Amino acid sequence: MFSRKPVGCTMSHSPDSNLTCQALIMAYESRGKPKNVMFHSDQGCHYTSRQFRQLIWRYRLTQSMSRRGNCWDNSPMERFFRSLKSEWIPTVGYKSFDEAKRKINDYIIGYYSESRPHSYNGSLTPNESEKRYWNYYKPVAKNT
Repeated sequence: MFSRKPVGCTMSHSPDSNLTCQALIMAYESRGKPKNVMFHSDQGCHYTSRQFRQLIWRYRLTQSMSRRGNCWDNSPMERFFRSLKSEWIPTVGYKSFDEAKRKINDYIIGYYSESRPHSYNGSLTPNESEKRYWNYYKPVAKNT
């Protein structure tokens, strides 16, 4: 969350717990299977499902959910989806599911993470912000 870089995403014809689990698996694996980290979400039924909670437990993650009816607790994700809808998705939609999947993936991996500056990051892209963070903190961690 520190760099605002999306690390797990997937698309499906139906939003269900399997979809949510697939996004978590992608995020977990892309971050090197970390232990003792926090997963934050809203209180949607997909995040409270038995299937998802078991995956959280299996990965030894701590689940944090925003308070009921309080969108501010999950504001980085709300902001991401607002940007996606206003900057990228055409008002007429896409011709097919495959086109939507391809174009939205281009937005997340290409434009949003690689090119789009974020005020939260001091006008750096998420990729650049993350790169600078790890370049600074890896040497510090080795010296302590």
